[in-house]
Amino acid sequence: MSARGLVKTYPLPSGEVTALGGIDLDVTAGEFVAVVGRSGSGKTTLLNLLAGIDRPTTGEIVVAGTSVHELRGSRLAAWRGRTIGLVFQFFQLLPTLTVAENVMLPMDLCATVPARQRRSRADGLLEQVGILDQAGKLPSALSGGQQQRAAIARALANEPPVLMADEPTGNLDSATSDSVLDLFAQLAADGRTVLMVTHERDVSRHATRHITLGDGLMAGDTAGGNLPEGMLP
Repeated sequence: MSARGLVKTYPLPSGEVTALGGIDLDVTAGEFVAVVGRSGSGKTTLLNLLAGIDRPTTGEIVVAGTSVHELRGSRLAAWRGRTIGLVFQFFQLLPTLTVAENVMLPMDLCATVPARQRRSRADGLLEQVGILDQAGKLPSALSGGQQQRAAIARALANEPPVLMADEPTGNLDSATSDSVLDLFAQLAADGRTVLMVTHERDVSRHATRHITLGDGLMAGDTAGGNLPEGMLP
């Protein structure tokens, strides 16, 4: 995954606002990258651009060999469904579907898995994240940590090479946060690219790399270890 000269601006009545001011970035398979920075630094904007949720004002994005900035409409949606697994702070599980049905939904939408194999694949993913015993329940019956694990299983439904997460531990207690971050680390160790936007300070034990944004610019790029004090969000 790479970005070159990535700029994102938004027009406002008071004038143009720059959310990202020119980002160059390379992330390889097997990396667990934590994108950190204070509120308004451009973290979520960067994730949305890399995932094809938003379009850059200028610049180029290549993910899994595809020039994302050139895709439009149905081609972009199809690419995202097969390439990017997304995990959000508020889980975004459909409340009227069981946990297993939520995990099967991306397979139904993208038709990446034969219909007769979808339930067994969903069960396998739920077992991987440790909540197979919750497969038949509605999301409301699960704890926050269990719902986030279900959301991770759903993000993996189509075997995407890239997993992106936006504040995935923001609604979890510290022990549950650690278990979710451990799971991300294992997914990276298995060869996936994992990119996580976070405000959490204690990410150094889990992530292999920390990218710090400040005012829409790259303020730091540290491999492993503790974040320098001046780079903490």
